[in-house]
Amino acid sequence: MKFSTFYITILIMALSLFACKQGKKHTSKEESGSQIKLTESSLLDTIQYQTINYFWEGAEPNSGLATERLHLDDDYSLSPKQTVTIGGSGFGVMAILVGVERGFINKEEALDRFLKNVDFLEKADRFHGAWPHWLDGETGKVLAFSKKDNGGDLVETAFLIQGLLTVAEYFDGNTEKEKQLVFKIDELWKSVEWDWYTKGGEDVLYWHWSPSYGWDMNFPVGGYNECLIMYVLAAASPTHPISKSIYEKGWARNGKIVSNKKYYGEDLVLNYYEHDNHSVGPLFWAHYSYLGLNPNGLSDQYADYWKLTQNQAKIHYKYAVDNPMQYKGYGDSLWGLTSSYSIKGYHGHRPESDVGVISPTAALSSFPYTPKESMNVLKNIYKNHDSLVGRYGPYDAFSFESNWYTPRYLAIDQGPIPVMIENYRTGLLWDLFMKNKEVQSGLDKLGFKYKKN
Repeated sequence: MKFSTFYITILIMALSLFACKQGKKHTSKEESGSQIKLTESSLLDTIQYQTINYFWEGAEPNSGLATERLHLDDDYSLSPKQTVTIGGSGFGVMAILVGVERGFINKEEALDRFLKNVDFLEKADRFHGAWPHWLDGETGKVLAFSKKDNGGDLVETAFLIQGLLTVAEYFDGNTEKEKQLVFKIDELWKSVEWDWYTKGGEDVLYWHWSPSYGWDMNFPVGGYNECLIMYVLAAASPTHPISKSIYEKGWARNGKIVSNKKYYGEDLVLNYYEHDNHSVGPLFWAHYSYLGLNPNGLSDQYADYWKLTQNQAKIHYKYAVDNPMQYKGYGDSLWGLTSSYSIKGYHGHRPESDVGVISPTAALSSFPYTPKESMNVLKNIYKNHDSLVGRYGPYDAFSFESNWYTPRYLAIDQGPIPVMIENYRTGLLWDLFMKNKEVQSGLDKLGFKYKKN
C-alpha cells in the first residue's frame, strides 16, 4: 500500500529540497545553499503529507499501528523497534483520515488498514478494557513503560478511543467492510471499563492499573492537563460511565481548577498544575484532547476552552519573543515548547522549565489557535533550516543554542501536526468527532456547551 503517484512525486520533490542530513549539527540555509520557494498552501500540503506518512509508510508492519518512535539513525536502544504506542495510534488513525481527504491515501486501502488495526487491538492485552501505554506490535503483549506501568493506561486508551470514534464517524457503513469496521470499533469502545478506574468508587479517575502491582502507580488525574478527553469519554460511555460528580470532584477538584491569574498578559483560565506552582504547561496540553474535541465554542462552568487553549499558545509565543533566557534563535518565527526529545534524554519543555530546545510540534500543532504565528515557524523551518526536516517532516526537537538536533521522531509529536493543521484548514476531525451522539451525550451530562453540527 503506497501513497498516490501524484503525491509521491510531490514528496520526492520536497525531499530533494529538504535534504535529510544525518549529522548532529544544524546546517542553516546559508550553509547548505538551499533556495526554497513554496506557497503557504503548498507548505501545509507538504508538512501534512510528510507527517501522515509516519503513520502510513512508517507503521509497525504486523499491527499497522503507530510505532512509538522512528529513528533515522536506526538506534532503538530506548525501546524495541516494534513498540506500538496506544495514544500515538489514536493520533495516527486520525492522521490517515486526513491523508484520505487530501488524496494522499486511497480510501479503500485506508479501510483495510483500519480493519487490520482493530483486529490487532481486539486480541491485544487489555486490563479491564484499557490498553497499556505500549504493546509489542508483533505479539500484542504489553511492553512495560516503566517497572510498575505494565497494565492499563486509561489516558492513552482515551487518546486511542478518540481516534477510533472519529474513524467510525467517517465511514458511512454503505459496504460490508465499512459496517464491519464500525461494529468492531463500537465493541472496543463499549468494552473500556472507565468506571472501574475509580479504584473502587472514589470520586476521581486513576491513570494506571497493573495486574502485578495493582494501584501502586497511584496517579489520580486531577486537572488541568492533557486528560480532559478521558473524563469526557468516561462520562459518554454507553456501558461503563462515570457520574458528573467524579468530573467535578476529581478533575475539577471542587472548583479549584479555576484560575484568575494572568501570564504574559493572557488569562490562564485554569490552573495548569495540581501539585506545583508552574504557571503554564507544555503545549501538547492544548493539542491531545482537542484533536477531536473542538475547543471552539466549548465551555462549561469552569472554562471557555477556546480561550484556554488559544491563550496557552499565545503565552508560549510571547515567551519566545520576550526570550528572557536569551536563547539563540527564539523569536516570532521560532517558538513553542512541549515535551519531546531533548539534549539530555526527554524533557517537559515549558516557559518555566526551558533549556533552549524547540519542538516543532508545539507551534505547528497550534495552527488553529495562532495561524499567523504558526505559519511563521513553518516557513522559517522549511525555508531557512532545511537540515531540520527529514522524511517524516521536521525532526522532533532541536536547539540552536546548543547547536544540536536529532534525526528522530516520536509518534505523539508527529501525529498532532497534520490533524490540527487539518482542523485549522477544514475542521474535518472536529466535525467528525463532535457529531458522535454518545460523545454529545457525555458532554451534555457534564454540563458542556458546544457547537452542534
